[in-house]
Amino acid sequence: MPRSNPSPDAERGSAAVEVLVLGVLLLVPLVYLVLTVAALQGAAFAAEGAARQAARSIAIAATDGEGRRAADAAAEVALADWHVAPGATRSEVRCAPDPGDCETPRGSVDVRVRVATALPLLPPALDVDAPAAVPIEAHAVQRVSMFAAVR
Repeated sequence: MPRSNPSPDAERGSAAVEVLVLGVLLLVPLVYLVLTVAALQGAAFAAEGAARQAARSIAIAATDGEGRRAADAAAEVALADWHVAPGATRSEVRCAPDPGDCETPRGSVDVRVRVATALPLLPPALDVDAPAAVPIEAHAVQRVSMFAAVR
């Protein structure tokens, strides 16, 4: 007659193996997800801060050229705060009503910053069809003072 209760020695040690295997299978994707979300959030903060500071710098500058130089410097500092490489960004400045002069009184300055965020732990030499970077874009609009011509 077969035994209905297996001996306790037959199952010894299998719980530790199961916990270890399941722990690794669940923990590795969870850690990668946290790293990816942190990288994307940092890039979003960097893009938003760079756009906002660049728009403010242009809107309060005395001349258009001075404003664009100050905007480049402000965006570079904002991106460096979040450890975003300057080569991974692209910015665009639009001015209204005169696209050639951002210092028009009562005008507006629209700055768009796009950051290509590299996925964490992905080797650059890996040639796959999946995207290796996620684009993050932010924009900010700043009004130019109606007294800008008086400066």
